[in-house]
Formats: sequence, structure tokens, C-alpha cells
Amino acid sequence: MSVQFNSFRDQAGNAAYAPQFTSDNYNVQLAESIAQSLTVPSNFNQWVAVFSFDPGLRIFVANNTTATVPGSSFAQSASQLNPGARVVNAGDVLSFITPDVSAFITVSFYAKPF
Repeated sequence: MSVQFNSFRDQAGNAAYAPQFTSDNYNVQLAESIAQSLTVPSNFNQWVAVFSFDPGLRIFVANNTTATVPGSSFAQSASQLNPGARVVNAGDVLSFITPDVSAFITVSFYAKPF
């Protein structure tokens, strides 16, 4: 079952959230330097994508373009290292790549309520 992403303020006024489990989960095992892609589900217009990675590994994620591993000097890039959560649209294509030998990824989608 799809679940809405709910955030709230705790007693100290800090932003906090504790999402329910969702059935909109996707898992993959990446191999070194081989990009994998995932299309965002289309049963809601916008989602909050929550990414979970193996601790200590480097996963680069890009939206609607192929993720790349950076080189040895600064350059502009659409790829982000180990993002936590991002707002995405239905039909977006997320791309994942790692320079590590192997990496497990879970992406959990929550319907964006606002």
C-alpha cells in the first residue's frame, strides 16, 4: 500500500519524521561502475524518495540523467553522493552507480502530501 510522507515537529520544535512502512520499495545490488536505473511509480504525481545504502559505500544518484562517478578534479555534476531523501515526480528515472565492488540500495517511495 502506498503511504503518504508525514513530517511533524517534535516537542523541541525540531523537524522530525517517522514514516510508516510502504509497499513502494525497490532494491538492487549494484556492481562496480555499472549504472542501474529505476523509474519512479506513477500512481501519485510527486513522491519523497528515501534512499538507504550500505554504510561506508559510495553511491552516486542522478535524476533523469545517467549517474556518474566523479573524476580527480572539481566539475559540475548531476550526480549526488549518498542522498538521504529527495522529492521526485512520477515517471522520473533515477540512475545509480558505485565505484565500489558491490553495493545494496533500497529506495522507498512515499506519496508527497503537500
